[in-house]
Amino acid sequence: MANLINILLIIDAIVLITFVLLQSGKSAGLSGAISGGAEQLFGKQKARGMDLVLHRGTVITAVLFFLLAFISGYVL
Repeated sequence: MANLINILLIIDAIVLITFVLLQSGKSAGLSGAISGGAEQLFGKQKARGMDLVLHRGTVITAVLFFLLAFISGYVL
């Protein structure tokens, strides 16, 4: 059981890293660093198409990663 959870955890980590690396940068430069958080907070930038798929995939795999990590710690 523990081996299966650890294998799923490794696969999920690889998929999560892939999703994060495939995403495009939201803003560049110092002005983007200052105003980027506010734009994302108030929803001025809407993700569409592939960016939306990558964002949702990142969230799902991140939640799955934390669940598998907690289960792995509990089983071992």
